[in-house]
Amino acid sequence: MRTWDAARIAQAAGARLIAEPSPVDGDLGPRRAVIDSRVVQRGELFVGLRGEHQDGGEYAAQVLNAGAWGVLVAPAHAEQALGAALAGPGGAVLVHSDPLGGLQALARAWRRELGAGGAKVVAVTGSTGKTSTKDILAAVLGSQMRTVASSENLNTEIGLPLSVLAAPAGTEALVLEMAMRGAGQIAELAGIGEPDVGVIVNIGPVHLELLGSLQAIAAAKGELIAEMAPGATVVLPAEEPLLEPHRRADLQTVTFGEGGDVELVERRPDGEVVIVAGGERLRLRPSFAQPHNLSNLLAAVAAARALGVTPRGSVEVSFSALRGERIALPGGITLINDCYNANPMSMRAAIDDLSRVAPARRLAVLGDMLELGPEAGPSLHREVAQHAAARGVDVLVTVGALAALMAGEAFGGESHSVPDASAAAELLGGLLREGDTVLVKGSRGVGLERVAQALQVEAHGTRQIPEPSVGRR
Repeated sequence: MRTWDAARIAQAAGARLIAEPSPVDGDLGPRRAVIDSRVVQRGELFVGLRGEHQDGGEYAAQVLNAGAWGVLVAPAHAEQALGAALAGPGGAVLVHSDPLGGLQALARAWRRELGAGGAKVVAVTGSTGKTSTKDILAAVLGSQMRTVASSENLNTEIGLPLSVLAAPAGTEALVLEMAMRGAGQIAELAGIGEPDVGVIVNIGPVHLELLGSLQAIAAAKGELIAEMAPGATVVLPAEEPLLEPHRRADLQTVTFGEGGDVELVERRPDGEVVIVAGGERLRLRPSFAQPHNLSNLLAAVAAARALGVTPRGSVEVSFSALRGERIALPGGITLINDCYNANPMSMRAAIDDLSRVAPARRLAVLGDMLELGPEAGPSLHREVAQHAAARGVDVLVTVGALAALMAGEAFGGESHSVPDASAAAELLGGLLREGDTVLVKGSRGVGLERVAQALQVEAHGTRQIPEPSVGRR
């Protein structure tokens, strides 16, 4: 947005401009948009959103005094913001009856500006693995295109617009992750991002409590297909019957996985994989080997080829935090920190990975899987326990009331149940042995990042344990 002046930004956002900005290093417009007053830097646009406990508009004067390019606030905060702009170092003041709506409109306009310059947008959604797929795709595209991707979990009706507005002029590929918690949300996000390529990684039992059935989940993810412009490309898992009713004849559909258009045909001992895509054999050497991420690689290859990029050779990926990160601890202990979130599909994939890589004893610290509903939740937790037993997990530690259903008869082996993350961290201190591999995974609301952090604090004595946080899948 640096090339847009305040009047154009106000027009794009549907806002009223009541104070002009001060020039910032020759830029007409802001460098990016932010919603957290604590991280606003000079030359940025602060959008004051109302949250559950605070109204961001109340901090408009503070961020203007700190050198923000400007603020976008509700009418209730206009007078205060204008007074700060006139009395202090200046700054633009934009007023909108719905600041979130203004943020979204501004992002949509900037996405179209990028598109006019040749940028292509890829949207990635799915029940699980969408963040890792986004990370892989960004790495694949980044070797040949100026690529920007959603940061961490900026994948909601707030986060996605921020990701769009962080893309500078000259961006050639913009990879946007799209989260879903209910019907209509993917459609809303697709209406902002207007993707040229849409990727649905998979369909699984996530948010069952909210949506009620796998068919409803598929329909919610299928909103991405419905919102695509005719002639666009959609990348879908091969042989996923739940998505069949949502396919469109006027889209280019590419499938991935066994029997699909993009398929993994060989895994070599040296880590190289052979992928067949459109009849062409591609030899890649990814920096990861987990089967679920190799499936995500297939989706990424399909999406990249839709943009004219065919990857070859090394694929080095830096995955987002808390997603299968391997951490070496003293005594030859390996921590697999995969506690960003959890659902039955990702739980099984993480357990498979633990079984594959552990050279000795396998411990799994598994927390509640939330939002599965009162009917499906208990049975799905027990199924995960049975999967852990079948994959040779030696010790199971469950965290939370739902996860406790995994222990005992469902698992069959050594198991321990604790009420919370703090208790799990304390228990692990007496369970771990030299050479163990321990997986930590659960829904974000359980706060199992505290367990992973506690193990590292005990080992190194340097990290502070954060408070549990609640995030979106």
